[in-house]
This record gives sequence, structure tokens and C-alpha cells, in this order.
Amino acid sequence: MAEIVRMPKMSDTMTEGVVAKWLKKVGDSIKPGDVVAEIETDKATMEFESYQEGVLLYQGVSEGKAAPVDSVLAVLGKAGEEYQSLLDAEAAKAVVKAPVAQPAAPAAAAPAPKPAPVSTPAPAPAPQPARPVAPVAASSNGDQRMKVSPLAKRLANERGIDLSQVQGSGEHGRIVKRDIDWFKPGPFVASGAAAVGALTQESFEEIAVSQMRKTIARRLGESKFTAPHFYLTISIDMDAAISARESINAVTGSKVSFNDFVIKAAAAALRQHPKVNSSWLGDTIRINHHVNIGVAVAVEEGLLVPVVRFADSKTLRQINTEVKAYAQRAKEKKLQPADWEGSTFTISNLGMFGIEEFTAIINPPDACILAVGGISQVPVVKNGAVVPGNVMKVTLSCDHRVVDGATGSDFLRTFKGLMENPVVLLGQASI
Repeated sequence: MAEIVRMPKMSDTMTEGVVAKWLKKVGDSIKPGDVVAEIETDKATMEFESYQEGVLLYQGVSEGKAAPVDSVLAVLGKAGEEYQSLLDAEAAKAVVKAPVAQPAAPAAAAPAPKPAPVSTPAPAPAPQPARPVAPVAASSNGDQRMKVSPLAKRLANERGIDLSQVQGSGEHGRIVKRDIDWFKPGPFVASGAAAVGALTQESFEEIAVSQMRKTIARRLGESKFTAPHFYLTISIDMDAAISARESINAVTGSKVSFNDFVIKAAAAALRQHPKVNSSWLGDTIRINHHVNIGVAVAVEEGLLVPVVRFADSKTLRQINTEVKAYAQRAKEKKLQPADWEGSTFTISNLGMFGIEEFTAIINPPDACILAVGGISQVPVVKNGAVVPGNVMKVTLSCDHRVVDGATGSDFLRTFKGLMENPVVLLGQASI
């Protein structure tokens, strides 16, 4: 008997999926465990394995198209089996649901419908000769015959612009202020549609919103406008961290990054300040006893946040290896739900992009996110003298429902101490 295969819910935030590619075509036999299609979720492109057996009779979603979770993805059955009745039943369910919330208004006095205009053809009006558009190039009266706003005319006079060389973008070719502002002297054809020049022509491009971008917009919009954010910024002397990193990489032959130091120091500071390692759950606040740090990774279509689990118990090299692997899999869209779920704190680092300081939006359900800027060489005061120094600024975004100013400040003070004294940080675990 034919049966429907529905669009699966492949992540906790997925509401619809896009069929990136069908790996089976209509008429192919499918066994449980066969990969039928690649489904793009809000986080990654994942393989969809069939739990059913049969012949693929129908594909309900074309490649590149989206469909809601639980909608008809495909139909499996025996070769040649009738399946249209299943699709009709699904369509009937949708019809029943749709109009209930909006009953049709009673017809106003239900007048007899008038015949459609096409059924009583009226004599066609005599064709009017095309009315010539007033020429842009004025005759004896200069720009008086042009369609030009008074403001545009005044600006053109002030700037010495010949209105006969300006293409109007207003109604009926009217020259308006923006045409004067955008005008650049150059070759110009002043007649009809051919007068649309590249120098003043507006253009744009629209692209479809990906599942990932939709989720980013929804989740961060909810976070920004429901969680009362406040921000705490602190400057960190990075001289000792720079020296420690150089020594570690020289001795071990590895390439530990400053971001690895940040993750390790944040994890150690969270262990001392568990209130920052918390989540707002409405009626309760969850104080997490484990430290799982989400690390924001930029990909072409947006942002993914894979999680370094139990980061406080890992070495710098373990953190480095794990983050690199996550970044590569994120770019290849190979992250799985287990990779991005369960963070208790998030770090977003834009220092490698030349950003000195910024604020980040909290990644729910976390109560805080740490925005990390780049290391800048600036004058600093040491032992009463002004000397060159290396400073990094970080900003902690806090959900005020969970974390107060003093709590966030204490966390940052501990974090700063660990970053400025990496011997203390590295003493908690091997390199």
C-alpha cells in the first residue's frame, strides 16, 4: 500500500526544509537506510535516510524548493500503484484548515452578478495617436518645457549643470533632486527611452532567503527584543599572552590561536562564576554545572555556532583541533544537530577581520555572549612610563533577567586576570 514520506524535522529549530538534491528518482527502489535526498535545514545540509521500503512513486518537492515540516516529501509504494488519492486527501486537509479561521462574509444583498465586461463587448475606442513627449532638450524657452521640479532647477543652476544632459527619474521623466545629486557629466542621449544612461540608472538584485538566514533573523530578533541586553567592555593587556603563544607554538610545533586562549580563559572564568553560565527559562533560571562554549563561525550564508563541550577540561591544543574541525565542517555544511546544540555560553570573535570592538546579540538560551575584538598596538602606561602595548577589547552582552552588572563585571575581571597571566591559565591543564 502506498504511503506518504513527510518532510522530517531534522533540528529543534527547523520549521521547513529545502530539497537541495534528490538522490533517488521516480521509479527507483528504496530500502530502509537508503539516502533519498539532501535536505537543507536552518543550520546545515543533511542526508535524509528512508525508514520505509518501496518504489519512489512521487516527489512532492522539487530541488531547490522549500516545504514545511510534516508536509508531503514523497510517496513510496509498489511499482505502478495508485497514489493520487493520498495527495487528494492531504489537499483536502489543507482546504479544511485554511478557511475555518476566516468565514466568508455574507453577500451584500446578493445582487445578480453583472455580466463580465468581455461578454458584452463595447466598441473599441478609436486608436489615439501617440502623444509626443515634450522633448528634453528645450527650444527657445530653455528648461521651461522640461519636466523639472523647482528644487532640482535651483540646484542645477547653483552647480552649473545643463538640465538638457540630465535624465529625469521622476514621474513621466520629471527631473527631481536625486537626479541632480547623482548627475555626472558624460555622454548622454536625450531622447525617449534611449535616454536611460548607466550613470543615473537605479538597479538592484533580490536573492531568496536561505533557511539558515531565516532562522538567524528569527532567533536573534527574538533575542534582541525579548532579552534586556546590557553591555560591559574591558581592555586586556595581551603582551604576556602573545609571548606565551609564541613559546607554545615554538615548543610544540602547533599553531594555537589567540581564540583558543580566549575559549580556555572564558571556560575557566565560567567555572568560578556559574551565574554567567546560565539560561533564562521563563519561570526558572538554569545554572549549568557544565561548561559548553559555543564558538560563532562565519559561513557564506550566515553564522553557525558549534559547541566545544566541557571546554574547561580541555587543553589549548584540544580546543584548537576541535574548533578547526568545526569550522571546516561548517563551511562544507556537514555539521550535525549534536554539533551546535547545548551551548551554555557563546564567544564571537571578529578580531581576525580587523574589528577592534563590537557588541554581539545573545545566542538563546545562553544568558551571555562575549564579543572579542582584535589586538591593537597602542600606547600604554607601565611603571609610570608610556610604552608600546598590545591591547584587546572584549564586550560581554548580558541578559539582565539572569545576570546583573556586578556579576558580569566579576566574570570579566577574572577573565582579564587569566588572559593577562596565562601561566595561571595553563597551570589548570596541560598545553
